[in-house]
Amino acid sequence: MAVIKPFKGIRPPQALVEQVASRPYDVLSSEEARAEAMGNEKSLYHIIKPEIDFPVGTDEHDEKVYSKAVENFRKFRENGWLLQDEEEHYYVYAQTMNGKTQFGLVVCASVADYMNGVIKKHELTRRDKEEDRMKHVRVNNANIEPVFFAYPDNQEINKIVASYTAGKPVYEFVAPGDGFGHQFWLITGKEDIARITELFAAMPAMYIADGHHRSAAAALVGAEKARLNPNHIGNEEYNFFMAVCFPASQLTIIDYNRVVKDLNGLTASQLIDALKKNFVVEKKGTEIYKPVALHNFALYLEGEWYSLTAKTGTYNDNDPIGVLDVTISSNLILDEILGIKDLRSDKRIDFVGGIRGLGELSKRVDSGEMKVALALYPVSMTQLMNIADSGNIMPPKTTWFEPKLRSGLVIHELV
Repeated sequence: MAVIKPFKGIRPPQALVEQVASRPYDVLSSEEARAEAMGNEKSLYHIIKPEIDFPVGTDEHDEKVYSKAVENFRKFRENGWLLQDEEEHYYVYAQTMNGKTQFGLVVCASVADYMNGVIKKHELTRRDKEEDRMKHVRVNNANIEPVFFAYPDNQEINKIVASYTAGKPVYEFVAPGDGFGHQFWLITGKEDIARITELFAAMPAMYIADGHHRSAAAALVGAEKARLNPNHIGNEEYNFFMAVCFPASQLTIIDYNRVVKDLNGLTASQLIDALKKNFVVEKKGTEIYKPVALHNFALYLEGEWYSLTAKTGTYNDNDPIGVLDVTISSNLILDEILGIKDLRSDKRIDFVGGIRGLGELSKRVDSGEMKVALALYPVSMTQLMNIADSGNIMPPKTTWFEPKLRSGLVIHELV
C-alpha cells in the first residue's frame, strides 16, 4: 500500500507566485540561475541555488552557501513572500505543454515506502549528489522542491481532481522561457482528502519519474531524524516528503539523445560499414530524420542523417533492460564501435534532452564540437514501470520528462 498524507504547505501569496517560482535547481547552472534571478530578490533561486548571492565562482557546496539558503528561507517567511497554510491540504498542480495538460496531486509520501520499495526507482543515484541535497534538506528542515512521481491510473481520483480543477485556480501563469502553463488548486474537503488517502493506500506502488536524488535525500534525512529522536513515534512530519504524483497515462517521456566527440579512430565510411553488422542502415539526406519506432535510431554524421534499424536477434524482447533502445545503442554502437564503456564517466560523450529538438544534435556536430549524434526513440511509461516492478535499473540517461515541475509553488516543512 502507498501511504500519503496532506500537509500544511508553505506557499507564496497569489500576487507573488510568478516572482517566487523557479525552475528546479538541477536543470540550470549557477550562472543561468544568477541571470534569471537578476533584479528579483523574491526568486526561489536565492534558496535553492544560494551561491548566486556570492561572487561568481563561489563553490555551491561551501558551508556558507548552505547557511545562506537557511537565511534566505527565513527572510522569505519573515517578509511574507512565503506563508504557511493553516490547514492540511492536498494540492492539484496542472502543467500544460503543446496543448496537453497533466494533473498532479501534491502530497506527502512516506519515507518508509521509499525504504521498503513501495516507491519504486528506475535509476541509480550518486552519493555526492545525494549528500548535497541531504544538506539542503537538513539545514532548511524542509523539502523546498518536490519530486515527480507517477501512479497507476485511478478514475475515482481523476473525478475528485476534476471537481476542483473546474473551479478557479489559486495560481495560474505561463512560465517565462519555456512558455508552459502552470495552474494550482487547494483540495479543501475533508472527505475528499480522506478518500484520496484511502485510494492511494490501495495502490501497490508509486514510481519515481524524475528526481531520484531528491527522493533519496529527502528519505535519508527523514530516516536520520527518526534515528536521532529518542521519542520517535512514526507520525512526525519528517517521516514524509513532498511529491507531485501524476497518473501514468498522462505522462510523456521524450527522447534523450547522445553526441560523441570522435569516431574512435574510424573514418565516417568505416563507421557506417561497422554499423551494418547489427543494423539496417539507410541514408536519409540532409533533412532531420526522427526515429519512427522502437529499435529505430537516427544518426547524424558529416551533414547527413541515417536511419538505423536494429536487426532481429541483436536484442532480447524478453529482457526488460536488454530490449531498451538505450541498451541496444550503448552495447552495439557506443561500446562495440566507439569504445565508450561507461556512460556516467566517459568525457567523450554528452547527452541532449529531446526538448531541445534534433536540430540541437546537428548543430553540435556541424559546429565541430562533436563528431556524431545519435537520436533514440523515447522509452514508454509502461517500460519504465515494468522495469521498476522487476527491480531492475535503467541505464544512465534513459528518460527525460517534460515539462519540469516549477519549484516554489509549495514547500513542505519537516516539523
